[in-house]
Amino acid sequence: MKEKDILNNASGFVLLADFVPHIIQEIRYHSSYNFVGERIDGYEEPIAILTKEAARALKDVASELYVKGYMMKVFDAYRPARAVKHFVLWGIEDTDIRMKPYFYPKLEKQELFIKEYIAKQSSHSRGSTIDVTLLEMDTGKEVDMGSPFDMFDEISHPDYRGITDEQYENRMLLQSQMIRGGFKPIDNEWWHFTLEDEPYPDTYFEFPVSRDQIRA
Repeated sequence: MKEKDILNNASGFVLLADFVPHIIQEIRYHSSYNFVGERIDGYEEPIAILTKEAARALKDVASELYVKGYMMKVFDAYRPARAVKHFVLWGIEDTDIRMKPYFYPKLEKQELFIKEYIAKQSSHSRGSTIDVTLLEMDTGKEVDMGSPFDMFDEISHPDYRGITDEQYENRMLLQSQMIRGGFKPIDNEWWHFTLEDEPYPDTYFEFPVSRDQIRA
């Protein structure tokens, strides 16, 4: 199989909703409410796709949280390499800062790459990384994590202590459950987790986010 065929081969991937039917999905990069301000290349549908291994692991995490009164909400999962290219090209366009007040108010655009909030090659494109938060089942509201998803700022670092004790404890609840389920966090985004034993550690896939890719 040629490399191009591998990068476009979704046979090892699944629709997350098939494994975790009660997970809430708000796929931000299919909408214009993201740090770029427009739908991102490769997001043909607002659905979460993951490798089979990551989806199985997340199912176990979600089940444990469900018993504790929480549901999971996913903002992003598999991200096509073409979407990352979209981010990089946006980074080169200095004049486009329309979403700066909402996602990176304290940083200049180029700093997002320097400080590694945005990577030029993303673990999301390997298919076993997910961006998640928690919802309270009794209220349906998002758990207060002290900063919103994709807030590129020190306040979003998981160990940042300039937030309330409750907000910090909420982050640690999410992090501990994800680690227990086999996922590893990163040090600058409380919502970002990658399966420790990911099946494609060196492969960055290109196929679009679409049901047709998975059903084929």
